[in-house]
Amino acid sequence: MAAAARAGFAARGLIYVLVAVIALQVAFGGDGGGNQADRGGALGELARQPFGSVMLWVVGVALAGMAVWRLSEAVFGGVGPDGSKLSRRAASLFRFAFYCFLSYSVLAYAAGDRGSGSGSSDRQTDDVTARILEWPGGQWILGVAGAAVVIAGLWISVRALLRTFREDLRTHAMSARTRRVVEALGVTGGTARGVVFAAAGVFALVAAVQHQPGKARGMDDTLRAFRDLPAGPWMLALVALGLAAFGVFSWCNARWRKV
Repeated sequence: MAAAARAGFAARGLIYVLVAVIALQVAFGGDGGGNQADRGGALGELARQPFGSVMLWVVGVALAGMAVWRLSEAVFGGVGPDGSKLSRRAASLFRFAFYCFLSYSVLAYAAGDRGSGSGSSDRQTDDVTARILEWPGGQWILGVAGAAVVIAGLWISVRALLRTFREDLRTHAMSARTRRVVEALGVTGGTARGVVFAAAGVFALVAAVQHQPGKARGMDDTLRAFRDLPAGPWMLALVALGLAAFGVFSWCNARWRKV
């Protein structure tokens, strides 16, 4: 189970690093090599590399391993004194479902279904938002969901700033210098990831209030929105570097996570 979890962290890190590279290209006037700055764009970039097809299968299987590990935490409890708390089990169950979906999308893409996993997150977000707004009370449902995403993003950032991730790492196995580097990556990466989540939630709230599905944004459009701020491309570059830091931090988890 430990090997499955560590492989999953490594795969997650690779996806975030690839998204960050595309976002950096977008920040400085490029189009990201024709890729979206999201999971689909990362898979497309990976597929074009030497042995890309094999790498896609490896990433998909590794993410499946992450899902199985999260399920084991939900059923048997995680490590640490709080590992068996109901809230921790519920969070692990949610992550299990998320990584199941993520693994399926990557494996389907690797198997040749180019419409799976590689689609634009912006288009998918528009489609889902439009369907929700058609439901009775859809505006309220979307508004609550958007608010939940904002809160989740802020929670992710605050936890990163408080360095709560140290509880899950074998810091005793690190040198003092390595510990400082890993903590810096965790704070920077977690904060940036939370900011992106919160921004996406704000766009969902705007879509709900204005009853316009097009106002909601996927990860690619959310990242590109940072480029439109007064700081221009430097703001997007800063966020992209933060996402890259989170990717590298995920690799650190693959090495030092308590599992």
